[in-house]
Amino acid sequence: MSLTEITELPSSALDGQPIERIERDGVEYVVLGTAHVSLTSVQAVQALLEQETFDAVAVELCDSRAQGMRDPEAFKQMDLLQVIRQGKVGMVAASLVLSTFQKRLADQHGIEPGAEMKAAMEGGATRNLPVWLIDREVGTTLRRAWHSVGFWKRFGLMAGLMASVFEREAIDEKEIEKLKEGDMLESAFSEFASESAPLYRSLIAERDSFMAARLREHAERAGFGSGRKVLVVIGAGHLKGMGEQLRHQQEDPILTAAELAKAPPKSRWPKWVALGVVIAIFAAIAFAFHKNTALGADALRNWVLFTGGLSALGAILAGGHPLSVVAAFVAGPIKPFRPGIPSGGISAMVEAWIRKPRVADFESLRDDITHWSGWWKNRVARTLLNFFLVCTGTIVGEYSAGFHILKSLM
Repeated sequence: MSLTEITELPSSALDGQPIERIERDGVEYVVLGTAHVSLTSVQAVQALLEQETFDAVAVELCDSRAQGMRDPEAFKQMDLLQVIRQGKVGMVAASLVLSTFQKRLADQHGIEPGAEMKAAMEGGATRNLPVWLIDREVGTTLRRAWHSVGFWKRFGLMAGLMASVFEREAIDEKEIEKLKEGDMLESAFSEFASESAPLYRSLIAERDSFMAARLREHAERAGFGSGRKVLVVIGAGHLKGMGEQLRHQQEDPILTAAELAKAPPKSRWPKWVALGVVIAIFAAIAFAFHKNTALGADALRNWVLFTGGLSALGAILAGGHPLSVVAAFVAGPIKPFRPGIPSGGISAMVEAWIRKPRVADFESLRDDITHWSGWWKNRVARTLLNFFLVCTGTIVGEYSAGFHILKSLM
């Protein structure tokens, strides 16, 4: 449903709506808690803008999500090669998973999730009011959530997210009510967020603090003081937490927001473990050559065949072009010697270069990835699949090669 179609507001548009009025540093913040899939929330936003006078409008959006709402076609300009080079494949894949969840909601309820945020931005722009984007970048939130859980829990997280992509059943009323009271990100990860305090902290609590700090920061920069009023539109799940932070937060808002906006430090131990395994394997190969040249040659051959062969198998399973398969076979064995782009990245770049995604692939991407066959039919999805399967093949190949090499020395 287009927002322009909502022409008449019911007189009861604000009845029962969760609204809090918070005064901080002389500024009155009118905080409206919304449901991300509710026409009522859209009407409540519009009613507040019509009935009261505001000096600014703040919304629970980051720059990238706001840009996506303003220009839904922008993602079609995505440079897939740049995404692979910059190591953002995982973030793009996670964003696609979230978008399929949102699409199911839109198809089921006839209104795009976040329509009330768009109504607030449009209403502010129409009245020539500054629009403040106060949420943390979604990529940073996803990275912090990912790093907040243990290594093994990440596999369950990935499996759950992928299963949600292929879900065919309508989202039941229980989940819809939870979404109306909660947050889009929390709902998408609901099964895991409810069981993991670190995950909940990354998805919800940190953003409560971040948004409160951003409100204070914007107000300071705008020189707002006594008599100024700001409309704040956030998901109802943030109403209590963000409200408490806005009332009582004492830290410098700029420093607080900057600290919470930091990408999490990368864990070093998985790299050290992987490096240790590779060093052990190559030490075994060197020892094999020391014992017997033929034995060493066999060990080196096993390394190439297992790492290159299983990497190439990953590209084949992804439906990769023959040159992508060759690239995977070459990149697999030399992975320890080039710590930059992974073997899956090299194969995926070859795939994207030879089979350049078409506009139609971007247009149908969200629909295609909800079907198993779509991952092979859509060129964007197939390139992402190539990346993940080749990387997986390389890792399995390394451990398989190590096992056979060590076995040959015993």
